[in-house]
Amino acid sequence: MTRFVEKPWGQEEIFAETPYYVGKILTVKAGHALSLQYHERKIETMRVLAGEGELHLGTLPLTGPLQVVAIAPGSVFHLEPRTVHRVVAVSDLTILEVSTPHLDDVVRLEDRYGREGTNKP
Repeated sequence: MTRFVEKPWGQEEIFAETPYYVGKILTVKAGHALSLQYHERKIETMRVLAGEGELHLGTLPLTGPLQVVAIAPGSVFHLEPRTVHRVVAVSDLTILEVSTPHLDDVVRLEDRYGREGTNKP
């Protein structure tokens, strides 16, 4: 059964949730961003369906600036555990995400919305 999770940057539509994988559609409002984060176990693959944005990438420990990659429809990126990342929407952005089922495995390093659980790098 599909469920929607409201976020300060937009929403997640979770359309598949099994013991083996999770499928989501992320809708990110223009000018908004997901937290700068990494995962200890979770593996994600994302494909941009609509809109334009940026993917900010780094590796732990963070010792320099993050790499910034422009993303647009058709862009695909694979994120292994401990890859620091953030998606920033330049325009309204729609992303298909398929991941391992570790939904609570999020270490936030920065969050512009002040959500709980944000850690210092």
